[in-house]
Amino acid sequence: MSAPDGSPVGAERSIGQLFATATTELSALVHDEIALAKAQLKQDVKRGVTSGGAFTAAGLLLLFSLPMLNFALAYGIRTWSHWNLAICFLLSFAANVLVAIVLGLIGVVFAKKAKKGRGPQKVAASVKESAGVLQNAKPHPRPAVGDRAPQAIEAVARSSS
Repeated sequence: MSAPDGSPVGAERSIGQLFATATTELSALVHDEIALAKAQLKQDVKRGVTSGGAFTAAGLLLLFSLPMLNFALAYGIRTWSHWNLAICFLLSFAANVLVAIVLGLIGVVFAKKAKKGRGPQKVAASVKESAGVLQNAKPHPRPAVGDRAPQAIEAVARSSS
């Protein structure tokens, strides 16, 4: 069995080895925090793309359906109600606007969800917390080598493995 840095269990590690291990682990922590931030940003971008898609669909629907749907709906209303043709065209346009408003509201809902995405803020808070812990960490004072009992050396070796 060996310690994370490859030294055998029971062997006392030097300050340099401990510092190297701490540096490696801190580097791994930073890489993991960056990976987490990327994953959360990817989720926020996905929500934003969904929002943009809904807005685009609303615009395209309004743009491409107006000519055909307005004529069909206006003449259908005229046939059914025998109203003036201008009023029938206005009602047809109002129906298209109503559908576009519903699609626009769907886009707003998804845009708000994307804006609420707190992925980077969570990661930043986690990094600050980790930095705070590391700043407050103080090394334990160690007695001189000659003052240590064999049991203390064995206990330190067990706790560091």
